[in-house]
Amino acid sequence: MSSRVVVIGGDAAGMSVASGVRKRLGDDDEVIVLERGTWTSYSACGIPYWVAGDVDSADDLVARSPEKHRENGIDVRLGVEATAIDPAARTVSVRDGDPVPYDRLVIATGAEPLRPDLPGIDGDGIHGVQSLDDGQVILDELAKQPRHVVVVGSGYIGLEMAEACVARGFDTTVVERAPTVMPIIEAELGDQVAEAMKKRGIHLRTGVDVEGFALDDSGRVAGVETDDGTLPADLVILGLGVSARSSLADDAGLPLGAKGGIVVDDRQRVEGFDDIWAAGDCVVTRDRTTGELIHLPLGTHANKQGMVAADSLAADLLGEEPRLTFPGVVQTAITKFCSLEISRTGLGEKQARDAGFDPVVVSKETSNWAGYMPGAGSMTVLMVADRSTRRLLGAQIVGAEDAALRIDVAATAVVAGMTVDDVVMLDLAYAPPFSSVWSPIQVAARAAVKALAG
Repeated sequence: MSSRVVVIGGDAAGMSVASGVRKRLGDDDEVIVLERGTWTSYSACGIPYWVAGDVDSADDLVARSPEKHRENGIDVRLGVEATAIDPAARTVSVRDGDPVPYDRLVIATGAEPLRPDLPGIDGDGIHGVQSLDDGQVILDELAKQPRHVVVVGSGYIGLEMAEACVARGFDTTVVERAPTVMPIIEAELGDQVAEAMKKRGIHLRTGVDVEGFALDDSGRVAGVETDDGTLPADLVILGLGVSARSSLADDAGLPLGAKGGIVVDDRQRVEGFDDIWAAGDCVVTRDRTTGELIHLPLGTHANKQGMVAADSLAADLLGEEPRLTFPGVVQTAITKFCSLEISRTGLGEKQARDAGFDPVVVSKETSNWAGYMPGAGSMTVLMVADRSTRRLLGAQIVGAEDAALRIDVAATAVVAGMTVDDVVMLDLAYAPPFSSVWSPIQVAARAAVKALAG
């Protein structure tokens, strides 16, 4: 008997599930993808670099087109917006069409930019950045040559969009309510990022709350109203983060967690709904250090979760045992501002304290390779360890070229539950053109060992 798998959402997680399931099921089984937009399998993370001009076109950000997916036997339906899920009837309602029945359903609706409920927020010229269509809107806005661009928020997307705008020659201001930029890293590292932004010509307004948006007579944004006065603005880019796009799941009675993320098990099956899976930016996942369910939207997780969901769903239909699980995350992330690289993994000091640890925090300035080699640059590595167990809880890096990816060593150590003593003794590669004799991560680990002895 043939089966029908319906996937809502055609980006990383959705198409990973669809492709994985298609390979496992028979020719008589259907795999249908409902995508409300016009793109599939694209890199949203690349949008700021497209806006900046580093990437030539949106097509360069597309890993696999709808046509390629169709050639592989997936029924991709573009411009089809799902409006409701009926778990009892096993149907998905769509706008301007008949309900689509399913035997198994996958929700991969992604995330949406946060738009705070502030006066004027719906004015023209105020945009979030999440999809390729959003990126094109920003490019169209910049083509109008705005005099003043204001970026609200200085997280990853805020930082990257600010760099893109200033690289294109626009007067750019970043507003951040926290005392320094990038609140996800410790303040001493945030100060380094802030200094680099100022040197690049970005106007920074930290410790400032946005209270609303001034609109002109046509309804277009003219200013950003803050608790420290009004900033002129012809274009506003929201960089306040995202929340799960989960209203369909909520209306259908599916369980939701942090930031509206759908609650799933370690095989991406929705809790309490045996024939529904969810993956990607619309779900919550478990922090491997604290056990807490968090919302952490990243393409790396979306692809892995899609692979796990495909394995679980196909096994369910075929009467087999699933092989894969998604074990959770340690909140590893990386970005850059011009030549300054930034990365982090695990817990920061406050996160560690809130989780019940007794954190010891050290930071060390070191070099990206042997200091006597030409072109050697500096980096600061900050490390968080638990006092009683000596376990590495997290690390953060800000520095020159070749600095940020060192975080992968720390991420692996956090996942493995290693102590800082273990990290010191890791057998890591060394040659002067690549590293100092002590890897930057080990330099910080040695400092942590000394701090724990004090």
